Amino acid sequence: MDTEKCSALLCVLESGSITGAAEKLGYTVSGISRMMASLEAETGFPLLLRSKAGVVPTEECRLLMPTIHELARLGKLYADRSNAVRGLEVGIIRVGSAYSAYYDTLAQTIASFSKLHPGIEISFLQGSSSELYAQLDAHSIDLCIVSRRENDNEFFLLKKDPLFAWVPAGHPRVKDGFYPLGDFVTDAYIDTYPGQETDNCLAFRANGLEPHAQYMSIDVNATRAMVAAGLGVSLNNAMLGHGMELTGIAVLPTQPLFDVEIGVAAPKKENRSPAAECFLKYALEKLQGSSAE
Repeated sequence: MDTEKCSALLCVLESGSITGAAEKLGYTVSGISRMMASLEAETGFPLLLRSKAGVVPTEECRLLMPTIHELARLGKLYADRSNAVRGLEVGIIRVGSAYSAYYDTLAQTIASFSKLHPGIEISFLQGSSSELYAQLDAHSIDLCIVSRRENDNEFFLLKKDPLFAWVPAGHPRVKDGFYPLGDFVTDAYIDTYPGQETDNCLAFRANGLEPHAQYMSIDVNATRAMVAAGLGVSLNNAMLGHGMELTGIAVLPTQPLFDVEIGVAAPKKENRSPAAECFLKYALEKLQGSSAE
């Protein structure tokens, strides 16, 4: 099956129309229509439902989507490696970070790399470690700065970052100078990014604890505000407090201490494009020597 047609099909579905895909890909509308007709003929059944409102995938097409995505990815990988063999430095790289402390260093790394390799386009995304790992597994990003997870991707350690308890300034544990992890079972806990496998979840699981989740937040600044207001306590990476105004909050080491391994996750080498491999080597040199806190 022609991988270019698979890529065109994905573009049609993303755009919601044949016309939109044609404009994005630089084809004529009739050219994209012929590609879709040819792909449907090869497949043996319709892939698109067409109407005045646009196009959507048929149920049969939905069943094939994982394979179509994989064929499109392999087609791009083949093209990138062919270009590398010919000595052409081209490609598109998608980079993500779960930690804002690395934003400046990563942005500077992208800028300096782009000057050396102007033919390679780089996009910068943000998200939690769980979100970025999901995108990495779906091949929608090429590498990301995240906390370590047990999976099939490669992981390059940057640092070990301890978790700290954020408690209201008047909390009784402030005089002790530390916060027992077991207290999260009884204190009102503010759960940041509920439902995701966060670094906090890993710490609680490793210690056999179930925190008393009374409040939820999907933004660390909202968590900060709730702790400062005295609503509850929170558990956070040391790096999250870097550069953040924590008035009204005491930051305490936990007992026992729990370190999170933070690094760069990327697909195994055989699944990396030449452009991604080139950027990974360059970025590791910059990031492993950075002073992100």
